[in-house]
Amino acid sequence: MKSYSDLQPFSKEPALIIPKQKKLVFADLHIGIEKELRESGVHTSTITEKIQKKIIQICKKFNPRDIILLGDIKHNIPTSTARERKDVTNLLECICNFGEVHIIPGNHDGNVNKITPSQVKIHSSSGAIFNDIGFVHGHRWPDSNIINCKHIVTAHTHPTVMLTDRLGHRYFETCWVRTKFLKEKIQDKYPESGDSEILIMPAFNPLCGGMAINSEGVTGPFGKVIDVKNADIYLLDG
Repeated sequence: MKSYSDLQPFSKEPALIIPKQKKLVFADLHIGIEKELRESGVHTSTITEKIQKKIIQICKKFNPRDIILLGDIKHNIPTSTARERKDVTNLLECICNFGEVHIIPGNHDGNVNKITPSQVKIHSSSGAIFNDIGFVHGHRWPDSNIINCKHIVTAHTHPTVMLTDRLGHRYFETCWVRTKFLKEKIQDKYPESGDSEILIMPAFNPLCGGMAINSEGVTGPFGKVIDVKNADIYLLDG
């Protein structure tokens, strides 16, 4: 039986490694998010180059065979800027040098196939299975075969945890979430579903912001069927 020890957060980084399978997973890159921030009055320079350098550093340390991008590689919808399209293409071409790249599209990835190098494999947005582990971005209900996997890795929520200091000041930390389905609720949607364990990945792009798991729950359809109350929450430093 596969254990959570097979799914290991990369030390102090929002990236997941699966050592036995030599797989490296990133989620929610949101390349091009700066445009939306600027339109909201938050002016920031592009951090695409920093994201790319960080991914390269992690790839060099881990030496993956496969690199899985778990949705929302790009940000702007329904249309992307010329800069965003160029940045996404350049990033994908770069990381193809470190392993076979797989994309499981998210809700921000419309037309991502038009700016994706030919060697990148694009899977269905309803999820994909690699060696008995199910992967889905999390913005839509996955295929039933994903739900029946012992382990499911998802993203989309950009999870954070709200902490309060002794003076009552609130602050938020990026986190990983490990939990299970509420069996009676998931079986209403998938009657044959098993006892899956779910890992929710943090967003790789630090500009994404997030959703406080311990006060706002989980966004997307999974939020209706997973056990947030009894979830285990881990900060990036463990």
